[in-house]
Amino acid sequence: MTYRSILLFATLLATACSSNKYKNPHIEIETALGDIEIELYPDQAPKSVAAILSYIDSGFYKNGSFYRVLNTDNQPSNAPKAELIQGGLYGHKRPELPGIPHETTEQTKILHKDGTISLARLEPGSANTEFFICIGDQPGFDFGGENNPDKQGYAAFGKVIKGMEVVRKIYRAPEDDQRFDPPVSIYDIKKL
Repeated sequence: MTYRSILLFATLLATACSSNKYKNPHIEIETALGDIEIELYPDQAPKSVAAILSYIDSGFYKNGSFYRVLNTDNQPSNAPKAELIQGGLYGHKRPELPGIPHETTEQTKILHKDGTISLARLEPGSANTEFFICIGDQPGFDFGGENNPDKQGYAAFGKVIKGMEVVRKIYRAPEDDQRFDPPVSIYDIKKL
């Protein structure tokens, strides 16, 4: 084998190994307050992960925002409490997208723990580009939980593995009636 062949083989091998850096896909949410790295779980939540990755590939999240916050002070006193930041394309020109089939936490076994990312929805199967990140454990969002009247919970599909301090910084940003004032810019969401 010539030196050039060995060099070419080593380069190809290094490229192949680096493109498969993680067992599960990772994404990065680039925000005005810092970056958040999230590991996705396609083996457990294949429909949710496939949809989110397709939205990222389509460039939908460029110039999105974190626009909503739930904390212990901004919810009715008689409602089940939750702590989260919500982001996506709300308030922006959104493409018409079909709903993502609902994957309950009973099916996926991904519970709403601190740093879990999940799909926001109204009815089961209505989720698309909107997501939220849990601050602290939120069992009321799991299947059978009290935070959703239909008891189906929300579709969790990943977890923050780097940048939880950024999530908490966003959580503490100024808000008025559950809306960040101003919204926190999401410059883009990219695959790593």
